[in-house]
Amino acid sequence: MNIIYKHIIRFLVFTLLQALVLNQLNLGFGIHLMIQPLFIMLLPFDLTVIALMGIAFLMGALIDIFSNTYGLYTSSLVLLAYLRPIVFKLYGPREGYDPLKEPTANDMGASWFSLVFGILLGLHTFWFFLLEIFEIGRLGFILQKTILSGIFSFLFALLIQSFILNNKQKK
Repeated sequence: MNIIYKHIIRFLVFTLLQALVLNQLNLGFGIHLMIQPLFIMLLPFDLTVIALMGIAFLMGALIDIFSNTYGLYTSSLVLLAYLRPIVFKLYGPREGYDPLKEPTANDMGASWFSLVFGILLGLHTFWFFLLEIFEIGRLGFILQKTILSGIFSFLFALLIQSFILNNKQKK
């Protein structure tokens, strides 16, 4: 399948999954599953920051429209897209990234993926809940939601990625 079509399908599936399913789940303890950071993470290495931020803006705006969240998803996804190349550069190989590989656990290794995605997801969820609650006096609650949502979103993202990779390996 053409790589552009693959990313368009991922964009639509992840956007609809987040907006129509995951935003309706109430898991308790402030847990909010977020799968859209995985889409930004899985985009090709050679995309520019402007392209990443544009895609993140579009995805966030669509989720915000469906969820009536007034820019929470847009802001946090644009921040994630801005920070992605910086974190990739910090934890990248000396020779640079192979443009034929994808930023997945299968191509880059589970430890690299866990570290990089964990950092990006942590920053994304912290910014999301900081804007959602918008009270520095409730920093403990913000951190609780960030940690719990980050852990569950990370595990959910690994589960989804294993399904995507299993389908790719079977073909």
